[in-house]
Amino acid sequence: MPLSVDFIKQHKRVMISRFGQSDNIKGLTQVLTTLVPLALLWSVAVLCASRLWWVSAIAVLLITLFLLRVFALMHECGHGSLFSSRWLNRTVGFFLGVITGMPQYVWSQHHNYHHAHNGNWDKYRGPYSTLSVDEYGALTAARQRMYRQKCSIAAAPLAGFIYLIFTPRLTWIKGTVGLVLHVIGGKLARPAVSLHGRAASYQCRYWKNAREYWHMSWNNIVLLSTWALMCWACGSALFFTVYLLSLSIAGGMGIVLFTVQHNFEHAYASDAERWDYDAGAIEGTSFLALPGWLNWFTANIGYHHIHHLSANIPNYRLVECHAEYEHLFPQVPRLKLSEVHQALKCILWDRRARRIISVAEYQQRSDCLSKSFG
Repeated sequence: MPLSVDFIKQHKRVMISRFGQSDNIKGLTQVLTTLVPLALLWSVAVLCASRLWWVSAIAVLLITLFLLRVFALMHECGHGSLFSSRWLNRTVGFFLGVITGMPQYVWSQHHNYHHAHNGNWDKYRGPYSTLSVDEYGALTAARQRMYRQKCSIAAAPLAGFIYLIFTPRLTWIKGTVGLVLHVIGGKLARPAVSLHGRAASYQCRYWKNAREYWHMSWNNIVLLSTWALMCWACGSALFFTVYLLSLSIAGGMGIVLFTVQHNFEHAYASDAERWDYDAGAIEGTSFLALPGWLNWFTANIGYHHIHHLSANIPNYRLVECHAEYEHLFPQVPRLKLSEVHQALKCILWDRRARRIISVAEYQQRSDCLSKSFG
């Protein structure tokens, strides 16, 4: 194992003790400086839509950026790091989840799984379900092309729409219908069994327990009620135009940023047997060097190597932590915003080499093998 990773293991506890304390005032300030401008921008977008459409267009672009920040703060609440108060993390996280369309508690359980297995590609393969070299090679040429297009920047807004708007509604509806049919069918077959007992026996891949289901339900109930209220206040066509555009683009931006923080040239990508948590954080996670304004809108998530060393360090302490311990991170891959497009081409897992490679590298290898055997 590289010396730097061993060295970081020795210093990680001190790092977390110095920077792992959350502050309720800072957390609330971040939430207020996000939600207040977001509400004002929505007002501008609606009021200017009929006469000053270009002002509305600018407002929609800014709404998109603020929604990206809302999601980043929701993510912090899921880790319990935005606030020192557990109640604030849960309560604020729920409402931020409504704004982004994502049931925050359920999402955080899946996201924490990613943190627990980061770099272990047997366990977790990212939002695009990254294919191994062998899996990609087994696809037809048409399916390979579809896979490459799915992972492109051009397809990101569609991915954002599916991820934040379509899938959370569909899974809740499908799961709820299945639950109701399960309870009714069981009650008819065995009347003596209680409704609660029958519901408790329902197995669903969309949630793991009753708490997750009720969180999904309340998220959707509050969200759909908000949709109805906003349609009444500003008209269905205008509301859904602004809402779908801004949230889909914001979701797409989030997926792209998340992807390149783990999918880049020769990123650490181990199998379960040889996986190491800290190696995944240092060699399988990028330091995304973003402009200052974009760091603000993403709540410093570009400092992803530190975030994966410990999710207890709140976003407002990541920059300071990185500056103090920068000498420990020479092996952390550094990506610029201009390099994001190229990193998105690194969408194949080379299981044998235990790293992520680009489609171009895969194709070059295949061509060489073909010439060798030709």
